[in-house]
Amino acid sequence: MASMLAASEPSVADALLLLSYPLHPPRQPQQMRTKHFPQIETPALFVSGTHDGFGSIAELESAIALIPARTQLLEVKGAGHELLNKASRETLPWLVVEGFLGFAAVRS
Repeated sequence: MASMLAASEPSVADALLLLSYPLHPPRQPQQMRTKHFPQIETPALFVSGTHDGFGSIAELESAIALIPARTQLLEVKGAGHELLNKASRETLPWLVVEGFLGFAAVRS
């Protein structure tokens, strides 16, 4: 929803933090939810697990390429859509906060 709002109202945010963006329903890659991506002018940081059933890292990389704004993908190794695995349970909040602060600090 945040990405759709930013696509229609670019001034609504300085940057987007998109956690586990659902590219498509699980096992239904033909139903991509990226129609609005070419209209996103707001820098966007995507955080995704490497085992997310709503979109693989490769699918996400292809979709992100549709966005004309600056983007970055932060991968959470071994995590699914919930972004958690044994290693990330303690470190995930800091990984996301540090990643977003660093991303948002860059002005393009």
